[in-house]
Formats: sequence, structure tokens, C-alpha cells
Amino acid sequence: MNYIQTLREQLQSMGEGFIETLPSIAIALFIVLLTWIVARFAVRISDMIVGRTEIRTSLKALVDTAVRLTIWVLGLFIAAVVVMPDLTPASLLAGLGIGAVAIGFAFQDIFENFFAGILIMLREKMQIGDIIECEGISGKVEHITLRETHVRKLSGELSVVPNSILFKNPVEILTDVEQRRHDVVVGVSYDTNLDHAADVIRRAVENVDDVLASKGIDIFAQEFNSSSVDFLVRWWAGSAPRSGWESKDKVVRAIKAALDEAGIEIPFPYVTHTFKETVPVSQLGDSSKRTP
Repeated sequence: MNYIQTLREQLQSMGEGFIETLPSIAIALFIVLLTWIVARFAVRISDMIVGRTEIRTSLKALVDTAVRLTIWVLGLFIAAVVVMPDLTPASLLAGLGIGAVAIGFAFQDIFENFFAGILIMLREKMQIGDIIECEGISGKVEHITLRETHVRKLSGELSVVPNSILFKNPVEILTDVEQRRHDVVVGVSYDTNLDHAADVIRRAVENVDDVLASKGIDIFAQEFNSSSVDFLVRWWAGSAPRSGWESKDKVVRAIKAALDEAGIEIPFPYVTHTFKETVPVSQLGDSSKRTP
């Protein structure tokens, strides 16, 4: 009976304490609602101020996140103090310090992606709209958050990539500049005058509209292949993948037409058979006419 009486008194005390804290909880909820409203207006004001500058899109997103996070931390702390008047910044930091190690191990990947996201937003390279390649992921950067980056593949699919992958691994930015170098290998037959062939190829590439001839066209006799002498042809065109494909299509067509017009053969693979012993050759037709 003593246990039942003690439990009843504790439940009654807890109920009375909860009722006494209801006004404080209501005020705390109002503060949270007010924090949400203030955070939205603060982000809008931040957008208006930052929008007048030439700041990068990713850095603008970081500023908005920092403003929103600061207001929410302050608002939640004020709400917690209303509910628990004994709470102070020192006690809050002390409480966080006790569980910092456990939280760090439990949310290691989240914190890693979070800080990687901040550093990605701060650096100048890899902006929204760039086309990148990293760890088998290729596509256009659409959105960067504090935890992940959205990369739209050239085939249309969306890849959600953790920021730590893009921060710890080499990232190839294809659209960092407006033009980049493209190349193709062209083979000509062994009986071709290589100087003449190189001149024909050069003139053909120079006449392609998408090629930036002012940046130079390289034509190198590269190697003796099995059936041809191969030239490495390099030129400058747009850096976007589609621009590269379009310019390569036009260059290949132009080279093929120019070599055909000049009578220069682009050979098929030749196969030479060698026999250890003499192979008898018989004349086709009537057996009586065959040479013995």
C-alpha cells in the first residue's frame, strides 16, 4: 500500500507540475512560431541585400542558411529558457560538451557532409550550372545544400551526391572555361604523302564553323598502325559536352569529304596471311585444263 500511495503522490505531483508549466509551454510555442516568421523575413531581407552584389549563387545560399540557422538557434534557446528558467548558456554548453563525443561518432557522416558543404560553397570553383565529372558521376550541378549536391545527368536522371564525395575526390569541371580542346584520330594509307595529307586535314578543320581556328589546330603524325599512319587532330571548341559532340561531328565529316576529294585513302584494316609451306594454286574451270 505504501508503494501505491507513493506512486499516486508522484503522479499527482507530476500532473500539477505539468499544469503549472502549461503557460510557459504556450509561450515557448509562440516564440517558436515567431522565430519561424522572423527567419523567413530575415532570409528575404538577406536575399534583397545580397542580390545587389555579384556574389555567387552557392555563396548566396550559404548566407541564407547561416542567417536562418542563427535565428533558429537563438529562438529555440529563448524558448528553452522560458520552459526551464534555470537554463543558462554555460549550462547548455556544458551539457553539449558531455555528449559531444557520442554525438560526434553517431553523426560523423552528417557532420562531415555539413562542413564539406560549407567549404564547397565558399570556394570559387564548381558553381551551380557547371558540368562536372567525379567518381563516375557526370552531369550538371543544379543545387548545392549543406549536406548534398544535386547533379543532373546528361541523360536526364538526378544524382544526389553527398558533399564529402565531391570534397575529398578530384572533380573535373568541364565548363570552367568557355572553350576546351577536342581531338580525333585520322588514319591514312601508307602510300600517302603525309605532308600533303596533313595540309588537307588542316584546311578541312579550319573551315568548320564551330572550330576556333584562332586558338590553333594541331595535327601530329602519331603512330604506325597496322593498316594506316595515324594523325592526332586537335582543335578548340565549346566546353559543354553537346558543343564538343557537335564540333566533332562536323570535323569528322569535313575531314572525310576533304580526303575523298583529294584522293587520299582512309584504309580498312588489312590482313596478311603467311604460310610456312608453298600452297598449290590450281586453275579454275575444267579439270583437263588444270596445270599438273
